[in-house]
Order: sequence, then C-alpha cells, then structure tokens
Amino acid sequence: MIVVAIDIGGTFTDLVGFDAKAGRFVEAKSLTTPRELTRGVLDCMRKSGLDAAAVDELIHGSTIAINTLIERTGAKTGLIVTSGTRDVYIVGRGNRPEAYNLFFHRHRPLVPRHLTCEVEERLTSAGDIFRPLNKASVAEACRTLAAAGVEAIAVCLLHSYVDPTHERTVGTMASAALPHAYLSLSHDILREYREFERLSTTVVNAYIGPRVGGYVKNLKSELAAAGFAGELSIMRSNGGVMTPEVATARPVAMMESGPVGGIIASARVGQKLGFANVISFDMGGTTAKTSLVRDGEPTLAPGYYVGGYASGHPVMLPMIDVIEVGAGGGSIAWTDDVGALKVGPRSAGADPGPICYRGGGSEPTITDANVALGRLDPHNFLGGELVLDAGAACAGIAHKIAKPLGMDAVAASQAILQIAIAKMALAVREVSVAKGYDPRDFALVASGGAGPLHVCAIARELHIPKVIVPLFPSHFSALGMLLADERHDFIRTFYCDLASLDFKALAAVHDEMAAEAKKALRHAERAAWQIALDLRYVGQEFTLPVPVTREAIKQADRQKIRAAFDALYEHRYAHQSPDEPVEMVNIRLAAIGKRPTLRFPKLAARKNAKPARRRSVYLGDSRQPLTCPVYQRGELGAGARIKGPALIEEHGTTTVLFAADRCTLAPSGELIIDVGGTR
Repeated sequence: MIVVAIDIGGTFTDLVGFDAKAGRFVEAKSLTTPRELTRGVLDCMRKSGLDAAAVDELIHGSTIAINTLIERTGAKTGLIVTSGTRDVYIVGRGNRPEAYNLFFHRHRPLVPRHLTCEVEERLTSAGDIFRPLNKASVAEACRTLAAAGVEAIAVCLLHSYVDPTHERTVGTMASAALPHAYLSLSHDILREYREFERLSTTVVNAYIGPRVGGYVKNLKSELAAAGFAGELSIMRSNGGVMTPEVATARPVAMMESGPVGGIIASARVGQKLGFANVISFDMGGTTAKTSLVRDGEPTLAPGYYVGGYASGHPVMLPMIDVIEVGAGGGSIAWTDDVGALKVGPRSAGADPGPICYRGGGSEPTITDANVALGRLDPHNFLGGELVLDAGAACAGIAHKIAKPLGMDAVAASQAILQIAIAKMALAVREVSVAKGYDPRDFALVASGGAGPLHVCAIARELHIPKVIVPLFPSHFSALGMLLADERHDFIRTFYCDLASLDFKALAAVHDEMAAEAKKALRHAERAAWQIALDLRYVGQEFTLPVPVTREAIKQADRQKIRAAFDALYEHRYAHQSPDEPVEMVNIRLAAIGKRPTLRFPKLAARKNAKPARRRSVYLGDSRQPLTCPVYQRGELGAGARIKGPALIEEHGTTTVLFAADRCTLAPSGELIIDVGGTR
C-alpha cells in the first residue's frame, strides 16, 4: 500500500509518501505555483518518482480556502435571512476590541446590504413556529439575487439550528431559481446558537465555496489524468481528513488544512519518544505557527477569527488551536518611518521569493539573513536543487537595512533574526503561559523549512530544556497528514439546566448526530466517538466542553457530569463553585474514523558522528565567525551524539546547535536536543 500526502504552503509545496510494503519514505519539494496550484502538486509527484497509478490514497492540504477569504477573491454572494435580521451580519458584535485605536474598523462584510434579502418567517428559540414561512417572499428574494447575478447564496434563518424545516424549503426554492449558484445552508454547516457567528460562518462557506469547489474538482481531474485512481482525502482544520465531497460542501472546514498536519505529527512523535506534552512549532516560508499538545492530544478551539479578533471574520467550527505570526523564512525586513527595524508580516512568498533565490526578489528576508550569517549553505540548499546567491543577499541587507541603520551587514542580519525570534517566542508564550501552562514542562517540536534553524534560540529564550527535530521536518505537515485519522465534528445547541436535563431527549439528539456522522465517514467500521457537553455556571456567557461517555448519558449520571465540570473549571481557573447551579448549552460529537497506523523503519545504530566538513558561521550575537562542524543528517545513526556549536544539514532544512547544546539521535531518527543555558 502506498499513501501520499501533499501540502501546499505559501512558498513550497511538499510531498511525503510511504510505501508500507517496502517500509520506505519518499519526499519531494517544489516551489508553490500560486496562479495554478495543481501544477505544484503534479511537479511534486513527478519529482518523487512515484507512479500515480500505484498510489492507493492521496491526502491533500492547501491554503486555498483561507487565502480566498483573506485576499477577498471569492464569489459574489447573496444572503437570505429572517425578516427583521437584515443588519445582524453587518453590525456584528457591539464590543470594541481596540478601545483606544483611532483607526479601528469592524469586519468588512463579504455580502453588501443590498444583496441581503429578508423572507417572512419566524421560529422561537424552542423551535416552535411563531410565523409560518411565506413562500412568496422567498420567490421575491430569489428574483432579486438572480437579477444581481450572484454566484453563491448563503441562507441563515433565525433559530434554524433548532428546526431547519423552513431553511430547507428556502434552500430548495433557491436551488430551483438559481441552479448554477453555490448554496450554503446554515444548519448544514453549524447547528449552534449565536446569530452573528452562525451568519458569518455560513457566509464565509458560501463566499469561498465556488473557488474551493472548483479547485477540488480540478485537482481530481488532473490527478486522474496523471493516472491516479485511489482515494483522495482533504485535510481539515480539526486535525482530521474528509472526502472531496464533504470538502466541496463545507470548504470552511479546511481553512487551516495545511498547518494542522504538523500539529498532529508533533503529537504522535512526542508520544512515541515519551513526551506526552509538547509544543508544536512550525516555521515555513510565510508564517510561523505554534500549538500546544497535552497528554498526546492537540488543543481544540471552538472557533476562531480569520484575520484577527478585532476585525476578522468569525468561523464557529472546531479547529486545532493555532497561533500564527508573520515570521516565516520569506518574511521581509524593513524600517519604519522613525527608523525602527521591523520583520514581517509581509512575505516575499514563492514569487518573487527572497533575494538569494534569484527569482527577482529585492527585499531582504529572514532567509537572506541566515544565508548572510553562513547558517544556510548556498550550494547545498534543497540538496543542491536551488543554488542561493549569498552575495546578493548580503548586498540587499547592506543596502536596505544596514546602511539606513548605520551598521554592517552582519550586525543587521543578526538584528533581523533577533526580532524574528522574539516574535516567535511571544507566539509560543501565547499558547502556553497565556493559558496557564509552563513552557518548561513541554518539549518543543520544530518543523518547517526554517523551524530547526531558529528553534534552539527560541527554546533558550523561554527556558525550554528539550527540543525535538523530527524526521522530514521541512515536510512535516505533509507527514502529519499521513498520520491523521478521518474526523467529523458535530454540534447541537441543547439549552437547559443540568438539574432538569432530559437525558432521554439528549440521547436522541446524540443518536441523530451519530447517524449523520456515519453517512459522512469513509471508515465508519473503525470509528471512535468522543462526546462533550458545553457547560457553564448560571449567569455566565461562555462554556467549558466537558468530556462525557455515551454510558453516562444513558445512565443519566448527573453527579458524575457535574463533578467533571467542577474539576475542569478548577484546573482552568484555579477555583470552582460547587454550590452554584450549572446549565448546559451544547452537545458536541466527534466521529473519528481510524486509518491504518504507519510503522516507521528503525535507524541503524552508528554512535560515532563524523562531520562532513567545516564552515564559518556567525552564531548568537558574536561579531566573529566560528568554524563549525557540519554534519549530514542522512549519515548519522541511532545513538549518535553531537555537541554544539554545530550545523546538521538535510534536504530541506538545517538544524543550528549553539555552544552549550547537546544532540542525540533517537532509534527512529529524531534529533533530541538538550538546550544549554536553560533552567
């Protein structure tokens, strides 16, 4: 059996394949082709040497969904809502996240007011019909949107999360009136209360639907033309995979389909090496991303804001909790109006790329700084596939950064890296310290083409004692896709006091969700189920998801559920109120279709590590270069020990060890680094 994963990043497209029969991995990397993403996918397939016809399953992650939204290149979209709620989407929430920002602006709606149509109907929050659906008003709304030439329609009626009957009728009429328009019904995407967030999620799904659906369809046809006849799976934001059909219907579920693969892989690698608690750190070409894994499980967030909390678009779907900063290898260094040095968030991307790539880039980047300091070998980048121009990188930094700041190119390059490391360390703090966890209790797993270059400096900044550089770090998100299970998350608002909770009704809702999940699962026969109840103390606004079992619901074990909530509240907020009444808001169900486990080959033991050569490198803030040994990772065996300062090179990245760092190779090939200077 041959399984392949392909991840499209901002700068590179990565491929990792595993041949279970031969017990070997295949990897390939090519520059991302933003104007025609499938070309980069096919380039990787050709470079890997794999016969597409021999591939049994291909798992794919892409940034097309989130890029379509951020770049606002989606479809012309219309919105149909209940009479009296036309302005809910435009007004949004009444809070002002940045109270003292004079230039603050709210989210820019994806649907203008003139394309928001009201229909006459009304349900109560209990699901009772307060005003019947007026089909004439639906027909009028469809005529208005058809005349405007919309390409997509979002339908979000008041309280349709309780009873979607009216919404289904509107959807049927809209499909008949505008057969070529992409249709997104809120109850198909999200059956949870909070009107603005539900509206926003439905609109985002409709807005990106035609482009993402077209991309998935084109990808399937291009792969078929290349001979691929196996199963195609799409990575989704919750850390699982889904079928192309689900991805086409719910493209909003693949907003972060690329980065989450690396987090899944970090959790699996950490567990295998005996580190159940790890922090995943992925530094690619455009951004750096970090996420916390506790007890072997990535942290899930109930929703997120695409574009930032202050003025982004809320998407209320479960996803792996990721903090992202604009500090990737291609992030541009620049000086502001008062002469202060900044790094990112703007990136040179794949086109034109950093100056050293010789692709026409003229702005200095983090990658250029690493080349100027000797940390990247210009003649051994991507195994020699791409020869870097070190002279042009130094000249660009000298002209754009060093000269305006009155320093030399080496000092400017070091300053660029120091600022980038500070930004990335803050991101790691945000997923750990800001949420009550001490980063010193975690191992830091580094991935991405630029991750191993900077991870030891970040770990030292935060006093993290242990760093892991896994196999295939520059292809790690793709590797994580190979390890991911199929996963579908369902949520249903079920509001009541815990003391008077009707467990029979709750069990019926659970069974209805489970039946829906079985239809979506490709691997239903190997499914695992996770249930959680969203609980809170009466009077609170937000909830905590409390894991429960089907047995606890069946037995109506109120006491056990209450005790679990109080214990979780105590852990999160360091106090609890056992005498206060508790209420339930939602029930959540995760259906996980288990995929076959990959068996990684062992590394041959070879304890003596010999450097391939030596090179002059600037490390830390030293103004004098050090002559460092350079090791080739492919030549190292299990048990090999390396003392810093040193460089460990491999096909897609370089690991930098500083003077006090000590590295040991695990039996399965991971680099385990004891970071010097930490407490």
